[in-house]
Amino acid sequence: MVDRLKEEYEGKVEFKLYDVEKSEEGAEVAQGYGVQVVPTFVFTNADGSFSDQVVGALTEERLRASLDALR
Repeated sequence: MVDRLKEEYEGKVEFKLYDVEKSEEGAEVAQGYGVQVVPTFVFTNADGSFSDQVVGALTEERLRASLDALR
């Protein structure tokens, strides 16, 4: 689902996926946002400000709503 939406939102939203368990960069990003559970989706606006965070699995509708709310 994420890969499909990544293609659909190309040019509008930048997706960054991190392996927080195996990547030092991923672990740093997770720590910065207080991520403690995998999966966690963190949404930030273009200016870097926090928009939304979803812990655990989410539906396509929920993911779309968070993506559409970005500015």
